[in-house]
Amino acid sequence: MTASVTVRVPAKVNVQLAVGPVRSDGFHDLANVFLAVGLFDEVTVRPADALRVTCEGPDAGQVPLDAGNLAARAALALAKRHGREANVHIHIDKNIPVAGGMAGGSADGAAALVACDALWGTGASREEMLEICAELGSDVPFSLVGGAALGRGRGELLTPLETGGTFHWVFAVADGGLSTPAVYAECDRLRGTAAVPDPEPSSALLAALRAGDVAALAAAVGNDLQEAAVSLRPSLAATLAAGTEAGALAAMVSGSGPTTAFLVEDEAAARKVADALRASGTCRAVRETSGPVAGATVI
Repeated sequence: MTASVTVRVPAKVNVQLAVGPVRSDGFHDLANVFLAVGLFDEVTVRPADALRVTCEGPDAGQVPLDAGNLAARAALALAKRHGREANVHIHIDKNIPVAGGMAGGSADGAAALVACDALWGTGASREEMLEICAELGSDVPFSLVGGAALGRGRGELLTPLETGGTFHWVFAVADGGLSTPAVYAECDRLRGTAAVPDPEPSSALLAALRAGDVAALAAAVGNDLQEAAVSLRPSLAATLAAGTEAGALAAMVSGSGPTTAFLVEDEAAARKVADALRASGTCRAVRETSGPVAGATVI
């Protein structure tokens, strides 16, 4: 048996997050345009006497190390399907912001699934892997796939999207996290009794991705959860304003937040916006990167 397997997995940004009305199961139908970006966690699995999770890196203290961790749940799910025990030590080298709206936990779930499949030689098909990912959470399938994709349903039903270039981003990491269910609940509260249309992807946004046109993409990005995230964390407004004033082409809350995302022209613009955000005192950390990048990959 292989001594260990390490998988690298990216963060995501939602360039569009259109949220439909509440479904009977409590979830919302989404039109969720994902872009994988070059902030990575690395997940290593090796044989052990029992399932164990460890974590190091920024914010590692906020990562649950019990069976509720998505990486542990992924190992358990794959083991159950293949009639074996999930006796592995899962180590997460954490670099994606925790509870930041960038799918860090989902990324670790996808990475652990790929790593355990390779370690155990289970030979799970792509369809089986995506099925397990969808059971684990709405964002986990995209962490497996990477690149760019449209997510329907809860976000788990993916259609790959063509991209015509590289897009440069700056991310501002806020103090503390935001609960995704709480942000959705606040979105529902703010909407009140107003009729909510079914979510649809923006044709202009999809065309901008295909063309690699950063200015057109900036004009088309949108996040229906942004108002709710700012309502729960009003300080995000100052972060968004600081990045915009520094020249970002678009400023938005990433997913359910509280990380904020700034689309910029190129690497030089990214440095300028990042420096301004650091100087603004409105966020805890700033990261520069680009996308799209590949999904969970054995290294």
